[in-house]
Amino acid sequence: MVSERFLSSGKVEVNDMPEIYIDADGSPVVDLVLALATKYGLKTYIICDTSHHIEREGAETVIVSRGADAVDFVIVNRVKEHDIVITQDYGLAAMVLARRAHAINQNGLIFTDKNIGNLLESRHFSQKVRRAGGRTKGPKKRTKEQDEIFAKRFEELIRSVLEKAGE
Repeated sequence: MVSERFLSSGKVEVNDMPEIYIDADGSPVVDLVLALATKYGLKTYIICDTSHHIEREGAETVIVSRGADAVDFVIVNRVKEHDIVITQDYGLAAMVLARRAHAINQNGLIFTDKNIGNLLESRHFSQKVRRAGGRTKGPKKRTKEQDEIFAKRFEELIRSVLEKAGE
């Protein structure tokens, strides 16, 4: 979102505000994200496919056709430096980081250049186990504490990004 601010000198300052993208297929934190995005005046997009149609006041919903990684590709093609993406997909997080944007998962884990390699490696290992007929643990029921941790870390990320974007 581009906003203009009129300075006392009469000049216009254009500020490229960060935007938020939610990889909404199965995301349990859409409402938490929207509450904080509203608090900070950040434009938010909910990106989902036709089988997960999600609409919320305060966000623009973008619906893409079903298909492997269709949502991911829409997000990667839109995201720019300083934007924030909420996703549990390590592959998408890696592509977001390559675009100099930020990614956080629904549990408040902030993806970085330092941790994404190990996360991708663990994903690959889990895929190999499943292909061989093994089982990996699924997620437990979401708790209020997880929501609180996510909200705290997401707000810290927003503040950090706004500070960097303003430099």
